[in-house]
Amino acid sequence: FSAPLSPLPDGPTRPHLSASLSKMALATGLAFGAAAASGIALGTTCSHQLSFLGSREKPAAKAPAEEKNAAKEDYWQGFSMEEARKHADTSQARALARPPQEVFEDLQRGNARFWTGAAVRPEASAFERRALISKQSPVVAILGCSDSRVPTEIIFDQGLGDIFVVRVAGNALDTATLASLQYAVHHLKVKVLVVLGHELCGAVKAAQLPVETIEKEMPAQLQEALKSIKVGLSQDRLAGLNDSRALDREAVTRNVKSQVERLTKDKGLMVNVRKQNLMIVGGFYEISSGIVDF
Repeated sequence: FSAPLSPLPDGPTRPHLSASLSKMALATGLAFGAAAASGIALGTTCSHQLSFLGSREKPAAKAPAEEKNAAKEDYWQGFSMEEARKHADTSQARALARPPQEVFEDLQRGNARFWTGAAVRPEASAFERRALISKQSPVVAILGCSDSRVPTEIIFDQGLGDIFVVRVAGNALDTATLASLQYAVHHLKVKVLVVLGHELCGAVKAAQLPVETIEKEMPAQLQEALKSIKVGLSQDRLAGLNDSRALDREAVTRNVKSQVERLTKDKGLMVNVRKQNLMIVGGFYEISSGIVDF
């Protein structure tokens, strides 16, 4: 759903992707088996994510003394607010220096950890939470759906302060959601902006109802929201699909594309895209498999 992206390079992954190869193979087999049983065609994202996992090398063993010193350094990061502010400044500088492609690949790796059962569930330490008081420096902004089955940070295996999340029924743009994304790009300097749709989205399904039904059965504000989604669904194309799963995916992905197209009309966002400071992409989350297909 995105502007042209170069193929993701094979490269080393984070050390915390560690899990036994047998466990990873089992989790991967289960994921593909479930997808195949339901007739779902897996996207290229899956192969990229598996290549990340498969290319991981075992870290060299450390001497006991080195492990002890490393553990002490990881545990003790500071205590005072001054130290916390310095930590926040360092984290922000590190985030601002990262290119969009690197951030995007890291997001994909996080989803790979999630759907293969190797998620690390990153939780900030007390010191890191204290550092977040002074500032936030997320590198990704996601416009996602309010659906309780799509917890954004969890499906990408991210922690506190990592993602700026905007959630609304049907992951649709309006004044408030667009303004929130503009804030994330212009003020927080996020590097990747994702519009994330998902399997079996109730808002997208309701938007396919006849206008007369929507106006008769829905509250006024909900009518407005559904009509806004309906505009971008290409009803003629959807009418030719008889398979319910294919219809669901096509409608959701069509809605994601519509929202991405609306974002590309925002001059401020596109200035950052042209400067290669920002990447705008669309994604489809399969509730049944846990995979995000970009």
